[in-house]
Amino acid sequence: MEYSAGTVLCEPDARLGHAYFPIDSIISIQRVTVDGASTEVASVGNEGVFGVDLVMGDEPTGSRAVVLSRGLMYRLRSDILIEEFHRGGAMQYLMLRYMRALLALVAQGAVCNQRHSIDQQLCRWILLTLDRLGSEELAMTHELLANTLGVRREGVTEAARRLQNAGLISYRRGRIRVLDRHGLVASCCECYGTVRREYDRLLDPDAYLLHQGPLAAAGRDCARRERSERILA
Repeated sequence: MEYSAGTVLCEPDARLGHAYFPIDSIISIQRVTVDGASTEVASVGNEGVFGVDLVMGDEPTGSRAVVLSRGLMYRLRSDILIEEFHRGGAMQYLMLRYMRALLALVAQGAVCNQRHSIDQQLCRWILLTLDRLGSEELAMTHELLANTLGVRREGVTEAARRLQNAGLISYRRGRIRVLDRHGLVASCCECYGTVRREYDRLLDPDAYLLHQGPLAAAGRDCARRERSERILA
């Protein structure tokens, strides 16, 4: 299925009916405060799945999931995912590896948000996001980006302007394009490299950097089996 940017897949305290496996899109996992403000705590691309909570117990999720980048995803019913996970085969192995990578992303993001400048946080976010898309361009409004990073819109605008003035990116009409990737990496804090090393160690970098990752492929196969069983029944 194709989803547009800004689509909310899940609200806090809702029960997940499906798991989502991005192919060429990005899902932002956000925590929401009592005043309605939101901050991204993790993101999911073609290396992973939104719905890992399902295999840890059928409890309401505490996060909001928003599509950041328009694209395709496989959608798998929650009961099918849980059943497949408990078979103990490839799906279980891949999801457990992915959970470790996701924890590393969340932990390093917490450090980055506390210790590093908005410019560095923006560099980290751009690089990690575009790695999953296999592209050097991303459609993203100031408002959505500010909500994602949990900072003022003016702060994002100023940080993006500084990166643009340095010749690292172009940012206009809601589109970010990387002009100097090496320069962007050099301007970033160590957090991007730390997360990438963990992803490369735990996941197959050749599979997720340029095309569909193995976890998405496993989700696709489960969805196809489920549809076939419905038709045969």
